[in-house]
Amino acid sequence: MTQTKTASSQTPPRRHRRTEIGFVTSDKMTKTRRVVVERLVPHPKYGKLLRKRTICHAHDEANSSHVGDLVEIMATRPLSKLKRWRIVRIVRPGAQQALAGEDEAAQAPT
Repeated sequence: MTQTKTASSQTPPRRHRRTEIGFVTSDKMTKTRRVVVERLVPHPKYGKLLRKRTICHAHDEANSSHVGDLVEIMATRPLSKLKRWRIVRIVRPGAQQALAGEDEAAQAPT
């Protein structure tokens, strides 16, 4: 009784990748977004909560996110010198979307 194994059964399942949620602060680059991830860290001596920021450069293939959007990013292989993340989804559109709607309403003929 020998068991035959296929290639798909030998490959282990993918590990869970690290995800973070942050705000897009720059969309000036093509297919790249600058995302700021904030976290609260207690002071080592006094225990007061301090805000710390991490700046991540994330890949956005469709250029769908804009400044102010709350996005979920996932760790990935290095894509360039700075890019180590990719945008998974837009959690909440930012202020840019609301402002764009106001401009269209102001330009409409009365």
